Amino acid sequence: MKAINKLKGISALTAIAIGASVSFSAMPSAAWAEKVLNIAPMGEPASMDPHYVSGTWENNIVGEMFLGLMTEDPKAEPILGAAESYNVSNDGRVYTFKIRDHKWSDGTPVTAADFEFSFQRLLDPASATEYAYLMYIIKNGEEVNTGKAKPEELAVKAIDDKTLEITLNEPAPYFLAALTHYTAYPVPKHVVEKHGKDWSKPDNIVVNGPYTLASWVPNATVKLVKNPEYFDKESLDLDTLVFHTQEDRVAIQKRFRAGEIDVARDFASDQIGWLQENLPAETKIAPYLGIYYYPMNTQIEPFNDIRVRKALSMAINREAIVNKVLKTGEIAAYSFVPPGIGNYDEPSYVSWKGMSYKERLDKAKELLAEAGFTKDNPLKFTLRYNTSENHKRVAIAAAGMWKQIGVEAELFNAEVKVHYADLKQADFQIARAAWIGDYNDPQNFLSLLEKRTGANNYGRYDNDKFNQLMMDAEKEGDIKKRAEIMAKAEAIAMEDQPIIPIYYYVSKNLVSQKVDGWVDNAQDIHRWRYISIKE
Repeated sequence: MKAINKLKGISALTAIAIGASVSFSAMPSAAWAEKVLNIAPMGEPASMDPHYVSGTWENNIVGEMFLGLMTEDPKAEPILGAAESYNVSNDGRVYTFKIRDHKWSDGTPVTAADFEFSFQRLLDPASATEYAYLMYIIKNGEEVNTGKAKPEELAVKAIDDKTLEITLNEPAPYFLAALTHYTAYPVPKHVVEKHGKDWSKPDNIVVNGPYTLASWVPNATVKLVKNPEYFDKESLDLDTLVFHTQEDRVAIQKRFRAGEIDVARDFASDQIGWLQENLPAETKIAPYLGIYYYPMNTQIEPFNDIRVRKALSMAINREAIVNKVLKTGEIAAYSFVPPGIGNYDEPSYVSWKGMSYKERLDKAKELLAEAGFTKDNPLKFTLRYNTSENHKRVAIAAAGMWKQIGVEAELFNAEVKVHYADLKQADFQIARAAWIGDYNDPQNFLSLLEKRTGANNYGRYDNDKFNQLMMDAEKEGDIKKRAEIMAKAEAIAMEDQPIIPIYYYVSKNLVSQKVDGWVDNAQDIHRWRYISIKE
């Protein structure tokens, strides 16, 4: 075994002293004011169980309640979390973690057995978790998840209470970063076995992270309070986190201006001029590891026809969307993998990227005619999007562009939880979707187009050559060769065009000037444990 440096885990934050004297006779109930941060994550969580969430808005919440073997620092780089150290074997396949001394919020010690149980639960097909495929790199992970092996055959083993061993199929340069994802969070074995599916309800939930669930009012608020058993509780400046789950960006912006919201995790792009003029210090725009795209349901007609898919994609004027509709720095997308991602040289763009927009429209009309869609028989479908002023404006623009090639798109919106539930059931024709990198590696994006990915492959794209190349890449230990294999896979997918890439993201946040510790980063992950409130 070769030792890896014992990275420093969660560092203690300097406490903020309150200098003013306090009159206990005037304030008999409390000597210190409660420090509360009000956050708008822009969505209602589907669950508090980390194995059953799937969105960035949910990560804002569960990421403070649970602590994986690895966690993120303020720059969203992986650091030690529930593990205090780790070693990696010489062949890069066996990771041995030492679990730090810490407890669940009910006082029960966190052990390696909790992690063994959690990984088995994640990959057990009976659990029907959507993100299980992220851990297929673990030996027997895919076999367990597809019912070809028993959960106890998964190569995640508790050697003793404080030692956890994980064996991979092949060396994976992204593995430690993947362990920061909520799929790798531990769940309390003793509580899950006692309460079953009800274990994560407010009355039952037990956590090992800095904050624990105090209340959840659906479609209104989620309240977290300090976990008294958190091993580094002295570092926490904030006493309470209140998440306001309203999705209306304009309404949230008004509440932000009124001081009711301290951090808004998005804002309507048409407000950028006003915001930059009136709230320049509060308006945060930064590069973001994500893509905005429209998956097409390749299981149904006419979207099982490559000519139709290609025509619809060619008709989208991405530059007009980012420059005239959004105007907040987004970049037009012609590939699925964002530029500049780690362990990759250059994305494989669509073959027609260099054509003029007029040439693309002419070619799109030609392809539709070949597929049987003409002025007398126009293509009609429904474009679905989740509630957001930005999504609506992009959808209206896309519908107008499709109209130029004789296509009629009806728009339909739903709240985010309903929208993504329908996508995961493939209950749509064309829909809005987005993917934010869980870790900085092309595999995290391209895996969404693999057949074995399941529900997160919304359009159910299935190409044997693509699938095989992705499996070959997973087995390749040489980073350069691995990147070359994935580039070939992406080229195939971009030629098939099962999705319409539209733009690469920038993060857009409104952050009050009283918030201290905010650090812009490419994944737009901000752990509230590092945040403090200026007096």
